[in-house]
Amino acid sequence: MRIIAISDTHGDYRALSSVFIRNADADWFIHLGDGERELDRFIIEHPEFTEKVLHASGNCDFGSLSPSYVVLPLPHGHKLFATHGHVFGVKGGLERLKGNAADMGCDIVLYGHTHVRMNTYEDGLYVMNPGSASCPHDGTKPSFGTVDVSEAGVLLNIADV
Repeated sequence: MRIIAISDTHGDYRALSSVFIRNADADWFIHLGDGERELDRFIIEHPEFTEKVLHASGNCDFGSLSPSYVVLPLPHGHKLFATHGHVFGVKGGLERLKGNAADMGCDIVLYGHTHVRMNTYEDGLYVMNPGSASCPHDGTKPSFGTVDVSEAGVLLNIADV
């Protein structure tokens, strides 16, 4: 199973569309917030993606009806927790985020908000911030993430847009 994670597109429809179209065969697409307008536009223009797109609201998704986090059961006993991260204070550390994910039985954690790439395995959790697909804050290129889950295990990767 393949999941595409994208975050902080901040109005960059071209970046979002490019990532989704190039990875159209993915099983799930998760937008981690701050880009609901372009995500809505993409779904309207590509309704075939509707059933495999999830969204967590970000601090800049004003008036959003999306939840602040999404929990997704996955094959092979894995469970994913996805959020923008602002409600968990990720700019000050990941302890609250990791604690909430673990309390829900999740072992894969995706978050955004910081616009800084991060990919690690710690405290029994796979944790990834795919960075920003439009305006990274870490001197890297715009990026997105992939999550692959198989019998062999979990593989997280960050790629340039």
